[in-house]
Amino acid sequence: MARYLEDLKPGQAYESRRHTISEEAIIAFAREFDPQPFHTDPAAAKKSFFGKLIASGWHTCALTMKMLTEAEIDIAGGIIGAGMEDLRWPTPLVPGDTIHARVEILESRASKSRPEMGIVRARIQALREDGTAVQEMIANLIVPAKPA
Repeated sequence: MARYLEDLKPGQAYESRRHTISEEAIIAFAREFDPQPFHTDPAAAKKSFFGKLIASGWHTCALTMKMLTEAEIDIAGGIIGAGMEDLRWPTPLVPGDTIHARVEILESRASKSRPEMGIVRARIQALREDGTAVQEMIANLIVPAKPA
């Protein structure tokens, strides 16, 4: 069921399916987009600040986006971002972690200049099974109003 601006109220929360990250996926993403030794080389990662291989934060962002597109929030017209605030990676994503995305609606308001749409402010987290966040952000999403 596609959701419109009027359907998204503060306090509502939506979750995605679970996704388990592999060492191979971490290395493959990093080799292409963030080729730092603590993302690409398990032996070198042991000597790094982190002490182990970790996923790039940008890999975590990409996984979170994928999970959002498959989540039960199902925004009409797709997930269209107008920007984000406070992007953080409080805990690294490591091989074998199983994560899911959680979206909590913080605010929903109609646009004053474009009545056919509005902005939904949402807290988006990527969480391990134990509830530990590997990513947190506040997103401003463009959401269509219900057709007249």
